[in-house]
Amino acid sequence: MHRHRIEPRPGWQQTVEEQGLIYPLTRYPDDSLRPYWDESAYYAFTLPEVEALEEVVAELHGMCLAAADHIVAENRFAELGITDPAVVAAVTASWHRRAEQPSVYGRFDLRYDGTGPAKLLEYNADTPTSLVEAAGPQWFWMEERFPGADQWNSLHERLVAAWQRQAALLPPGRPVYFAHSHDDELGEDQMTVVYLMETARQAGLATRGIAMEDIGWDPLSGRFVDEQYGFLRTVFKLYPWEWLVSDDFGAHALRTADLGGGSGSTLWIEPLWKMLLSNKALLAVLWELYPGHPNLLPAHLDGPRDLAEWIAKPLLGREGSGIRVFDGLPSEQLYGITPDGSSYGEEGYCWQQFAPLPDFDGNRVVLGAWVVDGEPAGLGIRESAGLITDEYARFLPHIIR
Repeated sequence: MHRHRIEPRPGWQQTVEEQGLIYPLTRYPDDSLRPYWDESAYYAFTLPEVEALEEVVAELHGMCLAAADHIVAENRFAELGITDPAVVAAVTASWHRRAEQPSVYGRFDLRYDGTGPAKLLEYNADTPTSLVEAAGPQWFWMEERFPGADQWNSLHERLVAAWQRQAALLPPGRPVYFAHSHDDELGEDQMTVVYLMETARQAGLATRGIAMEDIGWDPLSGRFVDEQYGFLRTVFKLYPWEWLVSDDFGAHALRTADLGGGSGSTLWIEPLWKMLLSNKALLAVLWELYPGHPNLLPAHLDGPRDLAEWIAKPLLGREGSGIRVFDGLPSEQLYGITPDGSSYGEEGYCWQQFAPLPDFDGNRVVLGAWVVDGEPAGLGIRESAGLITDEYARFLPHIIR
């Protein structure tokens, strides 16, 4: 694994925008615009490195499913901050009927520098983004800059195949709705949803886009409906389950979730059981079940214990928000305050051993390893200037040497 500098292509911004990446620049707090898509450098891997990473991702995914089964079997929901009996019952039912519920994708964030085993930082299993840039623009960049090279990237083909394989699980007669929130100011969620909708169309499915705020509840029929009162039978939502169940219509979503129910139910993708994997408490459960595993970092739910350096992650944190880092210095550091001035963490924390991200020429890098339909599918790389990979991170392409 090596980082190489390279001259960006002329007109790169227009090029990646035409390929679906609608926000190639990031606006910083000082109102300046800087590249989010950064092709001034790239990472190169050997084929044995990539094959080893694929094996790690496959094993980690299996371990996470085993951890989810353990949480359900031992009724450890409270440790995940899930205390509402209705939510517990619905997640449990979803887990037991998971073979009947489509699950499309997820992203592992890994610490890896090419010299030792990859370490799991977290699993974004419910609403992961950075998919579009990983699936398309970086592949086209490679074809233009390194024709004949290879890349760990079968995302598009696997997504189309996943929809085709799981089409039989979808209720017939209605389109698959793809939903995101109007609160998505950057357009990242909308871009991701539009791309996933296109992969479903290529798989032969009827699709339609909708905003979460435009989903209605019809009390007469007891169904979720669109703006024309059409019944929402299947909804892919880029909207976290922890938000959905706490919304005003969350109780309706739980009550009508398609868990083997009747014609009035709604099938949500990703399924409810993904709440077990998208929660940072999973890291502590994994360490408990697989102590000393080479691809895990020590993690606990009751404090840092004997960790000399640690990072405290809110169980439901997003984009690095509310993370606390203790690296042996006299005081902790707090990162990522939410826009309303509050911080994540009221739901609890997971304390994980602090493993500083690899530093390549002053750039701290994290690998985003994708899983599609339960199988390793590709790689996206983000860099940051600080200790935490946050909303100001940059995306860099890669090749296999």
